[in-house]
Amino acid sequence: MAVAPRVKPLDLFTPEEWTRISARSSWRGVWMVAHAWGVILAAGALFVAFPNPLTYVLAVMLIGARQLGLAILMHEAAHGGLHPKLKVNDWIGEWLCAAPVGASLASYRPYHLSHHKYAQQAEDPDLVLSAPFPTTRRSLRRKMIRDLTGQTFFKQRFGPLLGKMKGDAPKGAIFAGEIARQRPFLLWNLGILVVLSALGLWWAWLALWIVPMATWFPLVTRLRNIAEHALVAKDEPDPFRHARTTNANWIERALIAPYYVNFHAEHHMFMHTPCWNLPLAHRVLEKKGLTQGMLTAPGYLSVLKAASSKPAVAA
Repeated sequence: MAVAPRVKPLDLFTPEEWTRISARSSWRGVWMVAHAWGVILAAGALFVAFPNPLTYVLAVMLIGARQLGLAILMHEAAHGGLHPKLKVNDWIGEWLCAAPVGASLASYRPYHLSHHKYAQQAEDPDLVLSAPFPTTRRSLRRKMIRDLTGQTFFKQRFGPLLGKMKGDAPKGAIFAGEIARQRPFLLWNLGILVVLSALGLWWAWLALWIVPMATWFPLVTRLRNIAEHALVAKDEPDPFRHARTTNANWIERALIAPYYVNFHAEHHMFMHTPCWNLPLAHRVLEKKGLTQGMLTAPGYLSVLKAASSKPAVAA
């Protein structure tokens, strides 16, 4: 198996620079998790206080982006970056980040570290996400419509279960196994529904939690995946070009790329660096003139244009 080429941090940074870049924190990760939940609550409260189509669309987008934010912070926990104490890091990552959005840190970590080990090599488990690009505008538009209409959500949440139900195994055992696997997610949803019902807002569970998760969350997850690895060369030998860093403006950071996830080239080069230090890594590399060889994009729209540049085949 071909392991992705690595870069040694001290070949690029002085010991003092690397100490700053790699420094961990006992409060920054916790603050970011609290921030994600704070934005979710504030966006929901905005619509409850001022119910109209504009505030609803804004709430769905903000909440869906912070649901992605929770998944990103689970990813941070997979690298041990949320808290210096591993038990605290894993508890926060599992129960406050992964479980609410139906993920599992325990399952995600080995899969994701394999992605880093074999980034853009044949054994990369995430290679399937970037392989279809470039595609046509029509194809990308169809994918985005499926995301926004809940089709992607339904396929991802219920597709595996429906596939198993078609086999010869006892249906009751399959269903019970799926319930056990999804227990943390179901408990979170039950808790949210109970709390909202006690406040007389039972409908908000569906309108302000499930709808964002079924629409905006899948869309921005797709956009993030495209920006990170689409059009990145397979078997790329240069560690500076295993992933793409996208320069995100404040709107993109609010609605598409929270918590420094846009600094993906730096993340692949220094994968155990806390996400909040990735902008610092980028600035130091830029001062040294090293970002010129890095794979970058001026914004998410530019990446989408490139990713959908394949000419349509005439009928």
